Amino acid sequence: MTHNVELRDRLLRQKDGYSLEQAFYTSESILEADLESFFYQDWLFMIPACEISKSGDYVTQKVGQYDIVIVRGDDGIIRALHNSCRHRGSRLCSAQKGSAPKLVCPYHQWTYELDGKLLYARDMGDDFKPEQHSLKAVHCREIAGLVFICLANIAPDFSELEGHLANYLGPHKLGNAKVAHSSTIVENGNWKLVFENNRECYHCSGSHPALCRTFPDAPAFTAVTSAGFPQDVKDHWKKCEAIDLPSKYVIDPGSYWRLARVPLIGEAESFTMSGKTAVSRLMGDISVKAAGSLLLFSYPNSWNHFLSDHAIVFQVMPINAVQTQVTTKWLVHKDAVEGRDYDLETLTHVWKNTNDEDRRVVEENQIGVNSPAYEPGPYSPIHESGVLQFVEWYKATLLSRLEGSSLMQAAE
Repeated sequence: MTHNVELRDRLLRQKDGYSLEQAFYTSESILEADLESFFYQDWLFMIPACEISKSGDYVTQKVGQYDIVIVRGDDGIIRALHNSCRHRGSRLCSAQKGSAPKLVCPYHQWTYELDGKLLYARDMGDDFKPEQHSLKAVHCREIAGLVFICLANIAPDFSELEGHLANYLGPHKLGNAKVAHSSTIVENGNWKLVFENNRECYHCSGSHPALCRTFPDAPAFTAVTSAGFPQDVKDHWKKCEAIDLPSKYVIDPGSYWRLARVPLIGEAESFTMSGKTAVSRLMGDISVKAAGSLLLFSYPNSWNHFLSDHAIVFQVMPINAVQTQVTTKWLVHKDAVEGRDYDLETLTHVWKNTNDEDRRVVEENQIGVNSPAYEPGPYSPIHESGVLQFVEWYKATLLSRLEGSSLMQAAE
């Protein structure tokens, strides 16, 4: 109760247009508030659906204290279940990914259907009711080839983003993709520093030489309003929409997500050192190589790039107050063959380097923030409007949820 009141007071005294106070980037108790208020309440991007393409395919995911298994059922539906046996709580699936006809607890062999229904529990007595001991379900939605989950008892409305994703991602046909490569790194920085770094390109020219060969570091490309985009970007939207590629900037009224398709530099077609496509077999229904990158961020845990030849999806998960896991997956057409249609090094080079460069930037940022000399500094309204938007979203949402919590009401 006391902590929530103190946290509210911290939020209320934050200076607009400035970075957050030190504790927001270092405190384990504030991280716990972040988990409770965002990661345990909002829709989170988990995986591309193509990663579990067959019945019985599963992946496991960790969100704070929650262990989740995401599995494709015999009916083709992807579901998320708490990875905890209803007998004595043992973890069911310990592997990061796998395939199984049923979910079997390794401890006492309680056996569950792929939809979580309990099928077998040995010697539990005549009064035992299996239907009361199914695995606990987690809200789960597959949208345009992306899988989202929500840990809240009552999930927030997802219909607006669902509609836009179906429209914007539809031509990319992510359901007909495969994961060509996956990379997971740990950045020694708070999750908000990781996201703040992503929301601006003020640092790009000095930090990302490979990325800046094709991706513009102009402030307009991270603008928060459509008025901030230059005419060449709007012209790109017009060209793309003429060939049925939805492209215009759209943002959630609550600022949780944003979509916009932006052109790459000059004649560049993809995120490669040459600027040419990395994959000869294009994605989905996209017939133009220079379609640019469809940008999607969805708070609190994902940003993504969808190009003509491949897609790159990112998942962000806090480990503790000063460590964050960033998982990147490169998707290509399911029929693209490595060594014939694409070279893996060419496909992954730019973003593997960019991720490592961002890791170093975030870690140096965290080291500086840890200093007793740190004090919040001003964001550039020209280059860091995206960071401003993220921080304002964070402050307003956390404050609203704190004030609506039972603990805060009790304190009042």
